[in-house]
Amino acid sequence: MRIGAHVRDDDPLGAAAARGAEVVQFFLSEPQGWKAPAPHPQAERLRDSDLTVFVHAPYVINVASLNNRVRIPSRKAVAQQAQAAAEVGARGLVVHGGHVAKGEDVAEGIANWRKLFERQAEQGGFGVPILIENTAGGENAVARRFDVLGRLWDAVGEFGAGFCLDTCHAFAAGEDLVDVVDRVKALTGRIDLVHLNNSRDAFGSSRDRHAGVRSGTIDPDQLVAVCAAAGCPVLVETPDEGQAADIAYLRERLGR
Repeated sequence: MRIGAHVRDDDPLGAAAARGAEVVQFFLSEPQGWKAPAPHPQAERLRDSDLTVFVHAPYVINVASLNNRVRIPSRKAVAQQAQAAAEVGARGLVVHGGHVAKGEDVAEGIANWRKLFERQAEQGGFGVPILIENTAGGENAVARRFDVLGRLWDAVGEFGAGFCLDTCHAFAAGEDLVDVVDRVKALTGRIDLVHLNNSRDAFGSSRDRHAGVRSGTIDPDQLVAVCAAAGCPVLVETPDEGQAADIAYLRERLGR
C-alpha cells in the first residue's frame, strides 16, 4: 500500500517530497473550467519517478447529464484529460460520477456513462483507466448511494471502469464506513484508489467538506480500517498544512 496526497498542480514532485508522499494526485487544468490541459512541465520527470501518479478531472465534467451543452463537452474533456494524464505517467483519471437534473431519470444518466465508454472503445479506448468517484450529495447522483452505484457498474463494468472510494463522500451520503470496502467490492469488483478524507459535517449530511484524518466527525480508527481493507493506493485530500502529519499517522497506524 502506498500513501500520499492531492498536491499543488505546478510542482507535484516538490510537494510530494515535502510531505513524504509516495502517491500524488493533481489537476492538469483549471478544476472549474473546460480548458484543455497544456503539457505539464514535470511530465518527463514524473514518468521517470517512483511516485504513483493520479490525475483528477475538472469538477465541471458531468458525463451523466442529459443536457447536451454539458454532456458533450464532458465527453470531450474526459478524453482530453485521459490523454494528458497518460503523458505524466498517471495510473488513472479520477472523474466524479455526476448527476441528472431534478425530475429526470437516473437510469438515463447511467446510460450516458455507458455511451461514453462505448464511443471511446470504438476509438481505441482512453489513455489511462477512468476511475469513477462516489459523490457526497444530490438525490439524482449516479454514484452517491450504493444501490445506484451497483446499477452504474452493471452498465460500465465490462469496459474496465475503475473505482475511487472517497470516505468523506460516502459518510456524507449516509453510507456506513464499517464495511464499506466489502460492500463496494461486492458491487464493482474493485477499488483502485482511496481518497481518505475525514468530514467536517455529520453522517448523512450530503455536504462535501473534508477535514484532516484525526480532526473530523469520522472515527480515525474507521479510516485506518478502510486503508487496511482496500489494498490499493491511498491519498488524502485534506488541508495542505496537515497532509504530512496525516501521511505519517497513517503509516504509523498501518505499520509501514
